[in-house]
Amino acid sequence: APLHYLHPDILREVGDRIQTVALGWPSLAVDPLEERLDGIGFRYPATEDPEGATPEELVSASGDENLQRVWQENSLDEESQMAHVDALVMKRAYVTVGVNEPGQTDVPLVTVESPLEMFALIDPRTRQVRAAVRRWREEYDFAKSQQPEQFATLYLPNGTFWFDQGPTGWRETGRDEHKVGQPLVAALTNRGRIADRYGRSELTPALLSLSNAANKIATDMMVAAEFHAIPLRAIFGAGPDDFQDQNGAPLSPTQVLMSRILAVPNAGPGEEPVRAHEFSSSSLNNFHDTIGQLGRLASGLIGVDPSVLGFAAGDNPASAEALKSREVRLIKRAERKQRAFGGGWEQAMRLVRRIQEGDWDPQARRLEMLWRDAATPTRAQAADAAAKLVAASLIPVQQGREDLGYTPEQQRRMDAWDKVNAERDPIGMATQAFGRGLPDDPPGVPGVPGTGPPVGGKQGG
Repeated sequence: APLHYLHPDILREVGDRIQTVALGWPSLAVDPLEERLDGIGFRYPATEDPEGATPEELVSASGDENLQRVWQENSLDEESQMAHVDALVMKRAYVTVGVNEPGQTDVPLVTVESPLEMFALIDPRTRQVRAAVRRWREEYDFAKSQQPEQFATLYLPNGTFWFDQGPTGWRETGRDEHKVGQPLVAALTNRGRIADRYGRSELTPALLSLSNAANKIATDMMVAAEFHAIPLRAIFGAGPDDFQDQNGAPLSPTQVLMSRILAVPNAGPGEEPVRAHEFSSSSLNNFHDTIGQLGRLASGLIGVDPSVLGFAAGDNPASAEALKSREVRLIKRAERKQRAFGGGWEQAMRLVRRIQEGDWDPQARRLEMLWRDAATPTRAQAADAAAKLVAASLIPVQQGREDLGYTPEQQRRMDAWDKVNAERDPIGMATQAFGRGLPDDPPGVPGVPGTGPPVGGKQGG
């Protein structure tokens, strides 16, 4: 923004020595949240009848391998980050599903789209996308090329249609009549309301007003540092007209003032001779205090500790426990975002399954997205908590691995290694199982003498 509050003469003299100061607080309303939104997979229930399910089907903690493949082949671990940032900043983002180019892969194509290029109409009854359109431009030199410069994609319940606009106008270039019954689009909506399914931005008017005020005060501080933080010299008995530049041309009053000289001419002839005086420099603490107060107000709005905005709580650094307690609200906000965005990602994966299977899968309605823990415990703290829960038989080993944030693929590899190790060293694996707090009288390892429970409940002879 221009320094519109400076006098034009002063602005002309300072040139590029003073620039508008941007503190960047709005980005801190988005980045700390987005950094805690890491999707790691999807849990897809394999049966409707828990009693008739196998243990492997009941576990399903490692996530669905098919949807994990779809996620990885479409680079959604990277693309999802951009979608979440767009949704937090611009109210929503979109996920589209389609068929890949022939001969490339049998995995459906899943892409994320910006709300700057796409809009989807939400049905208020079903809360699903009713229709959507994406329109974008590619830059071409029309004087040298006949290539189209504008493109559009129309998503309808039973088909997806592609258009471009060249020198002759809009024309249809292709279509996919999938007959799914709904557009192949899912919305990632941020802060949706019952009467407003299109979301709201994290950059609220209240936050932006505080940020603008802080930027103004910070820029004023730079101006004050230019004029008042360095001592001002006063010369009594000499007027502004008495000063000249190196070429002998008289300096303007503003130029004299910019030289940090206060010229005070005598009232008339016969006055005292010219004499000099130096004023003390001004303190900038009033600006520091004002910015600090605005920062504390902003931190309350976005749910982060003031230290995130660069303000220390005191001379003594806070303890680790105090820092953790200050993250409670930010963690809860991140968990709410995981729930809201997870619904959109789950709908996108249902559309993927519909394309793969050719029909709707009723069990897909219970699809669950897996997220990394939004809290930030240290590795040692998380491992210690998981080990204690496993040792107390409150959770199985697989759940402990999920709580530690291992991806579904890593969990499957660990399960495979456990089986290999059990075949190589059954006694060692049984000993580890006993150490994890499994039943006090475990059965013996089949085929290994001396590994059964003690006879009569006594140890030794």
